[in-house]
Amino acid sequence: MSLEAIEQQIARVATGDRLAFGALYSQTSAKLFGIALRVLKDRAEAEEVLQEVYVKVWHNANRYRANGLSPMTWLITIARNTAIDRARKRRESQAGLDAAEAMADPTPGPEALAVQSSEREKLAGCFGELEEGRADAVRRAYLEGETYAELATSFDVPLNTMRTWLRRSLMKLKECLTR
Repeated sequence: MSLEAIEQQIARVATGDRLAFGALYSQTSAKLFGIALRVLKDRAEAEEVLQEVYVKVWHNANRYRANGLSPMTWLITIARNTAIDRARKRRESQAGLDAAEAMADPTPGPEALAVQSSEREKLAGCFGELEEGRADAVRRAYLEGETYAELATSFDVPLNTMRTWLRRSLMKLKECLTR
């Protein structure tokens, strides 16, 4: 389509001609989408920007004046500026989230502390139900990071016995915690 034809379609769009708008869209949308995609590097956002561009064209077609500039230059400018505005908003909102995350207090709130306290009490009670020495072995293995071999030596039992103790103790803890 020639630039003169695009200029005529813009003039017809200014009068509310939907057919001219459809023709303008079909002739120029691929180019404008490419521009938005190049700026945003995200297909979904580029599609949204393209929609915004054509809404702007529909509402502002009467502002386009034949002044020797290409009608494509006018359309490309709208697309490019809309895409740049979207990219800036994205950066600002991400910066705002980063700042909010940086400002957020990482310590648990009163509700979380109450839940933790309740869970800690329940866990302590469940540890009390384990056979003598087993609770200490579980703590040392899973909280202090001792290996099965180190625990077997410390408790003076064979390695497979230590594994069995720990597995059975964990099953008992799980059962206790689900009651």
